[in-house]
Amino acid sequence: MKFYNLSSEETAKELGSDLLKGLDESAIKASFEKYGPNALKEAKKDSLFIKFLKEFTDPLIIILLVAAVVSVIVDPHEWIESLIILVVVLINAILGVYQEANAEKALEALKQLSSPNAKVIRNGEKVVIPSSEVCVGDLLVIEAGDYIASDARVIEAYQLQVDESALTGESLPVEKMSDKIEGEQALGDQKNMVFASTMCTYGRGVALVTSVGMENEVGKIADMLQNSEETVTPLQIKLTQISSVIGVMCIAICVVVFGLEMFDGMGVLDAFKTAVALAVAAIPEGLATVVTIVLSIGVTKMVKHNSIVRKLPSVETLGSCTVICSDKTGTLTQNKMTVTNVYTVSEKESLF
Repeated sequence: MKFYNLSSEETAKELGSDLLKGLDESAIKASFEKYGPNALKEAKKDSLFIKFLKEFTDPLIIILLVAAVVSVIVDPHEWIESLIILVVVLINAILGVYQEANAEKALEALKQLSSPNAKVIRNGEKVVIPSSEVCVGDLLVIEAGDYIASDARVIEAYQLQVDESALTGESLPVEKMSDKIEGEQALGDQKNMVFASTMCTYGRGVALVTSVGMENEVGKIADMLQNSEETVTPLQIKLTQISSVIGVMCIAICVVVFGLEMFDGMGVLDAFKTAVALAVAAIPEGLATVVTIVLSIGVTKMVKHNSIVRKLPSVETLGSCTVICSDKTGTLTQNKMTVTNVYTVSEKESLF
């Protein structure tokens, strides 16, 4: 439904609401049951155990584990080396899971901060409710400084201006109106609509909530992100290539050494032990742990600069960027003009 094409009265009729009193108790219950809460659905999260197991899917880790197991089977007395390999692999897995868990906790905390209350008119009275309880058809009261709780059709606007840079990338606030708009309009041109997660910067107004949760514009973006394919970082590609080369070379060398030992008259078991020992020696057991530790240090430094990185390999990807191209300014900066230098008649004075 293109609510920006409808008048305020037509919108209220379509949503089963009252332009003066808003929703009554029965309408609130019916709307909540039909559309659900005004919250973004979260993608299914892996349990801590599943995350831990995923740390062992790297080809290099698999090679290490196989080498450790084979080494113990061939010569039970040489268990110390196998134990060291297992300890290294476990440390690598624990560090990876720990870092991801910390990042998720930080993101959850940010999510709580971005879920403010909303002012609505219900049964003719202005009440403050959690934004998750906003229903389709609610009369949303908007004032300067308010984060808008849900997508809504503006029915009253008094110099109402909204910062929509989070959705459109435009740095300047958009002045809203209550008149209907004819024809097909892009998101940035729907000036009689306000959208969830944007902020009122000036004026005040009243709007009829037209959608909630995942049906909001920001919800549609969240849905695309949740359903997008997980990409592999350049570091992961390089490590996979190295692991594959090491694995193939180890197998090839072990086969050649085993064949030469057998040709030289050595027993099958002794020849096999020699081949396995060579394989274990050729594998860089500390590589996975060193990479994880270095990336963890990078993540820690990013946190000090107020940047949260969820996946460890993403740090290397970010570090590989040399140029970021964009045609927007307010989206990438704080959207604030700041004085950096003062010029006087006699000299230039720096503020920093």
